[in-house]
Amino acid sequence: MRTVFLEKVKRFPWLTNVTLYRCLFAGGDCAHRCFSRKDNIDWAHTRKVALVALDFHGNFNFFWMRALERLFPGTSAGTVLRKVLLDQTVAAPVVNSVFYTGLSFLDGKDDMFQDWREKFLNTYRTGLMYWPFVQFLNFVLVPPFLRTIFTGCCGFLWATFLCFSQQNGDGTVSVALAWFLGPQQIEQVPEDNEVK
Repeated sequence: MRTVFLEKVKRFPWLTNVTLYRCLFAGGDCAHRCFSRKDNIDWAHTRKVALVALDFHGNFNFFWMRALERLFPGTSAGTVLRKVLLDQTVAAPVVNSVFYTGLSFLDGKDDMFQDWREKFLNTYRTGLMYWPFVQFLNFVLVPPFLRTIFTGCCGFLWATFLCFSQQNGDGTVSVALAWFLGPQQIEQVPEDNEVK
């Protein structure tokens, strides 16, 4: 089965990469809904996430990965460093911006840049704790024809985080972890200057 899958990816690289990317982003939205412990999944929102992933993210990443490999072929340390640096300074801001503004547009919000203004910088900083390591592995270990798929698979976790941030969070990992772990009961310890 693995051989058949890889054969299809090699034969139809754009179609398989973009389709898988869409499925993984939609899965990220569903995972966010499951972690939210909501009874019903908002399929309309999941379709919007899948549409943004299909129309933009999958296509952008497919052509971006190809362009990086053509500009900087190989896996030497300097080449990989250039790819990771370009990916984080050019691609990351673009894809995060399109996610927030694209979903705001599809949701019909009056100000489609509000989520972007409130959450983009935090999201970008959070991404810098995750994506450089992912892309380093991608550029060193993954064959070029599978790089968009690898990015999409790692993007599943990122999509879950983005969907949370877009609906419940502020783009920071601390708020996401606090939400995921649930409310913790914190014992109130009396301060030294309080009367006992």
